[in-house]
Amino acid sequence: MKNLLVTGYRAHELGIFSQKHKGIPYIKQAIAAKLIPLAEEGLEWVLTPGQYGVDLWACEVVIELKKQFPELRLSIMTAFANPEEKWKDDRKEYYFELLKQVDFHAPVSKQPYNGVWQFKARDELLLRKSDGILLVYDEDSGEASPRYFKEAALRRNAKDGYRYLSIGAEEIQSVAEENESRYFD
Repeated sequence: MKNLLVTGYRAHELGIFSQKHKGIPYIKQAIAAKLIPLAEEGLEWVLTPGQYGVDLWACEVVIELKKQFPELRLSIMTAFANPEEKWKDDRKEYYFELLKQVDFHAPVSKQPYNGVWQFKARDELLLRKSDGILLVYDEDSGEASPRYFKEAALRRNAKDGYRYLSIGAEEIQSVAEENESRYFD
């Protein structure tokens, strides 16, 4: 696999409202555990929609992995221009710091938010430009933003073998428990 789309929940969907939330490192560790073997197999690009949550945490992971895999590239493809416009200042600062470290960044629509069609266009482009997806999504959670990506990826998988990888709540919980047990050993 050369190009992998990595996405999942928005921070608020996980009840995360601070960059200091204790769950973020566990989510990042779970993402890294999936990305390392793929990078060892020749993964070239990680693509994200760049939304606040799993997308940006995955960017942090890739930026860190580039030290070990310098050929790995990172792209953020937003749905529209200036998606961070209404974010709080600390989130904007965090986002702009990440943008300095990505290899490619562009909005799919060059205009500001204009409608849901921009998200659909972005998602279709990301799916077309990738060979597979790593989706942070809990099957039992029901309605949430990653559900669309799961359905689209599984349709592509049935049609042309698009690769579908996921990280569920159990995997993240397992990472957290492993870290906690190390802490108390």
